[in-house]
Amino acid sequence: MQQLIITASWIELIGAMLFGLAVLHTFSTRYFEHLAHTQTAHAGLWHLLGEVEIVFGFWAFMLLAFMTAAIDWEAIEHYLDHTSFTEPMFVMVVMVIAASRPILQLVSDATEKVGLALPLQAATARYFLALSLVPLLGSFVTEPAAMTLAALMLREIIFSRKASNRLRYATLGVLFVNVSIGGTLTHFAAPPVLMVAAKWGWDAGFLFSTFGWKAAIAVLLNASILTFLFKQELAEKARAEFQGSRTRAPKLFVLVNLALLAGVVVANHDPEVFLGLFLLFLGVAEAYKRYHDRLILREALMVSLFLAGLVVLGGQQKWWLQAVLSSLGDLTVFYGAAALTAITDNAALTYLGSLVDATSANFQYSLVAGAVAGGGLTVIANAPNPAGFAILKNSFDDQAISPLWLFLSALPPTIVAILCFQAMPRTIPEFFDPGAWLQWIGSLDRRFLFLLILPLVVAIVGLWGEWISSKNSKPVESEQMEHAHEPEHRHA
Repeated sequence: MQQLIITASWIELIGAMLFGLAVLHTFSTRYFEHLAHTQTAHAGLWHLLGEVEIVFGFWAFMLLAFMTAAIDWEAIEHYLDHTSFTEPMFVMVVMVIAASRPILQLVSDATEKVGLALPLQAATARYFLALSLVPLLGSFVTEPAAMTLAALMLREIIFSRKASNRLRYATLGVLFVNVSIGGTLTHFAAPPVLMVAAKWGWDAGFLFSTFGWKAAIAVLLNASILTFLFKQELAEKARAEFQGSRTRAPKLFVLVNLALLAGVVVANHDPEVFLGLFLLFLGVAEAYKRYHDRLILREALMVSLFLAGLVVLGGQQKWWLQAVLSSLGDLTVFYGAAALTAITDNAALTYLGSLVDATSANFQYSLVAGAVAGGGLTVIANAPNPAGFAILKNSFDDQAISPLWLFLSALPPTIVAILCFQAMPRTIPEFFDPGAWLQWIGSLDRRFLFLLILPLVVAIVGLWGEWISSKNSKPVESEQMEHAHEPEHRHA
């Protein structure tokens, strides 16, 4: 690690420190929300810093401001000109179109028909399909679209029905993991696969035979186990009806919107094309308002800001991530990628891994499999996660999702994904082999061990922040209750 620091430039070191602060910030958003209620003089600022979607955009701005002060404006121009923002723009566009009423109506009708064939109650069947079929559809309509569709469906089915915190967090964890691995049936839908497919010569046939069938098994297992564990609460609270406008969009209009979505997906590498199609979609939506609900433009722009900030900060992490990945063995790469994904975007991780020269087929498989398996552990782990976060966060207490409880809720489905990707092709599953674990731990160098435990350190810090926040909020709540009862006592 000391040698890495010596070879890194001071700008890269500052970028790494700001990236670390941004990661800690994501685990501390509820603390800022608490400040907004206790220190009302600057409530607007604390609310702003309490928005997870703002976090990486804020710290990216800090990096750019530092570069301006330390170097000059031309340094920022050069850095931004050589940074690709295609993915944030694409996620914004596909989020808005996929969440429109015609597309939701089509997916809702399809899941309703498939649900009739399942031996489950209608609402439970739709819940199961939202966590299984829709994430797998992400391999064809892209993961951001699948995340948007599944999150909107789940919000109507269960999140708006005052479900328990256990069910809401468990559902969110399974959703994030299933969307992350559900896009690996093809070579163009999952961002971490998209980053390496062309360079390594991976096509749809290779992806399905190597990753896809294992991902499908993991998705179905996760959705089935969760549905079974919460079958009683789902039977009591889940709702089968889609709560949109009563006016259904005509089939021809649905086909027009579907064609626009398909065009955006096909042109996912060309911002000029998919932004043009997006403007056409906005024109059609404005002309036929009766067939559209409110477009989620605000949510999509917030998610785009989050991803753009992640891209800006992530560009300064190459100096240590690539060096670490190039020194690891195949098995270590798999578990290391799953762990590192919790603190960085998995697409950035696979991209940096693709820059390592002369990698073996096992190294390539381990890197991508580990990256997608760990894509549900945090909101920053996978590019579509902020989309689901933005759609569902208002359904949680205090309109905020705890990063700690998301991490813990995503661990079980992540383990299922790891089992399917790592253990299934082997005669002796190494996941349950103590000797393989000891051999792997013995092969770790100190710098990798530090990075491996970093997500756990961040989780502990988050837990401490949650405890402090809850401890400080109790006196405030009791004081508010006393004030609320004062008029009654006076009147008496």
